Amino acid sequence: MSPTKTKDSKTKKNGVSSTFKQPPVLFDKTQAMIQKIQKRLDGKLLTYWNNPRGSVCHSDVTALFKLLEHIDTQEKLYIFIKSDGGNGRAALRMVNLIRRYCKKLVALVPLECASAATMIALGAEDIQMGSIAYLTAVDTSLTHDLSPIDRDNDRVSVSLDEVKRIINLWRKNESATRDMNPYHALFQHIHPLVIGAVDRADSLSLMLCEEILSHHIKDQAKRNEIAATLNSKYPSHAYPILIDEARKIGLNALSMDPDVASMLLDLNHIYSEMGQKATTDISDTESHGNEIINILEREGCQIYFQQDKDWFYRTEERRWIVLNDASGWHQVIRRKGKVVQESLFL
Repeated sequence: MSPTKTKDSKTKKNGVSSTFKQPPVLFDKTQAMIQKIQKRLDGKLLTYWNNPRGSVCHSDVTALFKLLEHIDTQEKLYIFIKSDGGNGRAALRMVNLIRRYCKKLVALVPLECASAATMIALGAEDIQMGSIAYLTAVDTSLTHDLSPIDRDNDRVSVSLDEVKRIINLWRKNESATRDMNPYHALFQHIHPLVIGAVDRADSLSLMLCEEILSHHIKDQAKRNEIAATLNSKYPSHAYPILIDEARKIGLNALSMDPDVASMLLDLNHIYSEMGQKATTDISDTESHGNEIINILEREGCQIYFQQDKDWFYRTEERRWIVLNDASGWHQVIRRKGKVVQESLFL
């Protein structure tokens, strides 16, 4: 499969004509692959794909509704998930919406399905995993307005598990315990309101997992056990939960058909071409970025979010800031045999 290069588009900025690179929209290729995969499945296929800079977010829920609103309730629905995670509350809303359109949901996981994406997979009766697939823990980290700042002056996320481990290590060191309260030292680096917010978010993460699992697991004790394991057992948020470990947790994890897994990897390759960075450098301190970061698709319709931003490097702050943001959702749909591309205002 040969790669598709970015395209150039001419625009005017401050009266001056500029050519900005554009990522390719490969609707015909993705549709052909979706139809090919559906022939190997006993149900319709949805796809949910994020590039490494995309994430599960609330606007995805509205995009998903646009994708689903014209299909009938299905006996079985398959969803291909590839994502590094994002907002757990959005994951709950997405699962709740999808379950309205099917009696049984099957998650297809050929690659990474991390954090909030793992939460989406929890909403499926079956989780089919490929040979290089993995889920992750769902313990909460939070980027707060009062979070610490890194060397690039960006706010960093704080994990409750990390905070707890710092305090436990401190208490194991008896001399440090005698000299100072651990929180006194910790508050010099992490604002107390941040720690409080992360603790609250951790309780929310447990509740979200239990609520998502309730769609197909009626045993509350089992739901609680799975949710607690995913939130607190693993030493790292990014710890890869492979198929055998997923089964031990209590999830119905199944080996994916190798042919289906291979075709999903081909589909991921096409999406990765769409999601390639299309950056136009204007000067040392100015650039323009176009990038497709989230893609949702079914047979006959593709919806994607494209970032379209002017960037300026503010030297005194040592960071890039956005000056103009024309990012938005777009839809490519086949109507009466014709492919129509249009902007969506979600």
